[in-house]
Amino acid sequence: MSLGAVVRSLSAVVALAVAGQAAASETLTIPSRTMTDEAFLAGTPDAGEPVEITGRLAGLRVGPPQPAVILLHGANGPKSGAAWNWSQILGLRGFVTLRLDSYTARGIGDVAVDQASAPQFMPVYDAYRAVEVLATMPEIDADRIFLMGFSRGGTATLYASLRRFHDAFGPKAGRIAGYVPFYAACNFTLEGELDLVDAPVRLIHGRLDDWTPLAPCQDYADRLAAEGADVTLTPLDGAHHAFDDPTAPALHSDSDWKTSRNCHRIERGGTLVNAQTGQPFTYDDACVENGPHSQFNGDAVGVAQRVVLDLLDGQGG
Repeated sequence: MSLGAVVRSLSAVVALAVAGQAAASETLTIPSRTMTDEAFLAGTPDAGEPVEITGRLAGLRVGPPQPAVILLHGANGPKSGAAWNWSQILGLRGFVTLRLDSYTARGIGDVAVDQASAPQFMPVYDAYRAVEVLATMPEIDADRIFLMGFSRGGTATLYASLRRFHDAFGPKAGRIAGYVPFYAACNFTLEGELDLVDAPVRLIHGRLDDWTPLAPCQDYADRLAAEGADVTLTPLDGAHHAFDDPTAPALHSDSDWKTSRNCHRIERGGTLVNAQTGQPFTYDDACVENGPHSQFNGDAVGVAQRVVLDLLDGQGG
């Protein structure tokens, strides 16, 4: 489906809106590709098979162009309670949100128990294509499109800010005005990892996170800031993984959930290598463990909300 056809398909959504009122949530189709991490790291733009993914667009209004936030889910896919929660929070502040679904069209299920079933960097490519689609819409301020992601989506949001990936795959229309990675995995060493595009990055992370621990992200944020990048990390006291998912009010762990918290992956020649073994990383490696925890924390969400809105409102708002 062409970008023009995508935009025309939204005409019914816009027709539902009246001045000052939000349209109902609708499905948006985004042309993308399915590529391996190796193809993505190699910067091969036409690798993989074409696919049309979808996203839930909410908050579209008739009136002046609105800023938009693309929400990238974690391992639980489109049922992400965190993405839904932030769609509600941001909608109340006048932001359009697009909750991408990187899994359904590709036949991917619960990645928390089958981490190998989804490439790490696939959502980066999806997000870039979603920016292009949003940028064609007259209701969207094409210069104020933000990325926000959770867990795996947070990892994608973080590394989407690398200049090398923008050069290879970045959106041909629209501008990503800021990046907000929530509890990302930062235990990677990538080529060019200290060379970011000119946009702010605001990492948000729970101190008690035992799925994607805080320490590697703090180290990475410190190194980026030392290079002059506009990067900060906000650590949240008493917060576990998925602290912003209201569907998980009690501390929970599942013995089938896998975490690579004790692994470190180094990019070598377009391959992610286990730093301990020197061999290509797999989720069968000894450093992979089971049973991390998650839990909602309303106080942490309050702190995170202030950080997020300070960024979004400050970028031309």
